[in-house]
Amino acid sequence: MEQFAKQLRVIQFAMLASIALYVLVGEQVGRLAVGTPMLFYALSFASVTLVGVLLVMRRTLVVPSESVLRSRPDDTANLNRWRTGYFITYALSEMLALFGLVLRLTGFTLSQVATFYIAGFVLLAFFSPRPRLAQAN
Repeated sequence: MEQFAKQLRVIQFAMLASIALYVLVGEQVGRLAVGTPMLFYALSFASVTLVGVLLVMRRTLVVPSESVLRSRPDDTANLNRWRTGYFITYALSEMLALFGLVLRLTGFTLSQVATFYIAGFVLLAFFSPRPRLAQAN
């Protein structure tokens, strides 16, 4: 269990670093086109929906698996479900930052897309795997 939590933390830190790289790439490349407000609104709506899906996925995959793993830490099926929940959480969080990069490359300013970068970073940092799920009874 602890081994899987360490692997998830490594993935989490790599994805956090990739968001910093998205910001750097967006600033180095800059504008490739003129941004259209409709794209901004569409990706903003998609981002809000994405956060909702992320929270529902965590509630259906991670939380129930954690409660089972507290009493039975060797339950392979729940351990895989727990890991899958974290992978999905991290992928959806990363997608928010990618939306920011796409918007930056299509012509929006850093101040306009910073919310996407920050939201992805904060969600990735906030949903860290909890160590030592198994408790002694």
